[in-house]
Amino acid sequence: MALITVNFFSKAMNREVPFQAIIPLEPADGKTNTLPLKSLYLLHGYHGGYTDWLSNSRIRELAYKYNIAVFMPAGENHFYLDDEEMEVMYAQYVGKELVNYTRQLFPLSSNREDTFIGGLSMGGYGAIRNGLKYHDTFGRIIALSSALITYKIHNIDKDFDNGIAKYGYYRRVFGDLTQLLGSDKDPEAIVEHLMNNECVIPQLFIACGTEDFLLDVNHMFYEYLKNKNIDVTYHETKGDHNWDFWNEYIEKGLQWAMTPVLENS
Repeated sequence: MALITVNFFSKAMNREVPFQAIIPLEPADGKTNTLPLKSLYLLHGYHGGYTDWLSNSRIRELAYKYNIAVFMPAGENHFYLDDEEMEVMYAQYVGKELVNYTRQLFPLSSNREDTFIGGLSMGGYGAIRNGLKYHDTFGRIIALSSALITYKIHNIDKDFDNGIAKYGYYRRVFGDLTQLLGSDKDPEAIVEHLMNNECVIPQLFIACGTEDFLLDVNHMFYEYLKNKNIDVTYHETKGDHNWDFWNEYIEKGLQWAMTPVLENS
């Protein structure tokens, strides 16, 4: 197995950026590796960094166990959304440029059904939003304790402060908050757009702990998907917003992702 830190100039980010890569050289069963590899683009949470998954989880062990390449970029508290004013395009970076770049560097499958995006908290939102937006790239989405805060921050007052961030931050990251619902930053609106245009929608794996402060919004999004007959696997079990829960469910998510994709997905 190779653990690599890569720095390259990203056109989408308009600067040099780092990411970490885990490349299994031999499968855990000792057999000859079957190439090309499946891939997972794994996003960190708010206040985190691109080393979080390696530092706090079993992802290196799991990449080897499930014979999958894993790539971990930096989201820098920007919810993996494009900032056109600053010309820093986080969504384009994780949803398109990083995928294309890693496919040039490593022996990865270019098939949609072999390409996954996942994340926790802010990264869970980023995985859902960009997995749906770049639905031609990603076949499956693994979203853990997702910060689906679009339900709560639309139309907030200018003196809003929820102890995590203030109005100015949310306005900067998400744009005009009076127009947030129905925009391409609203996962429900993206699903509606994909359905109306008869696009292929990635399959989703959503998990959140019953003690997690984000449980309500995860349940709301699951109920929405279920009512729209979207293919979603949902886990709502005991757990909090912490690495104990994420370590358990990133493996369950990988187990789910590595099963054969349904023909209509």
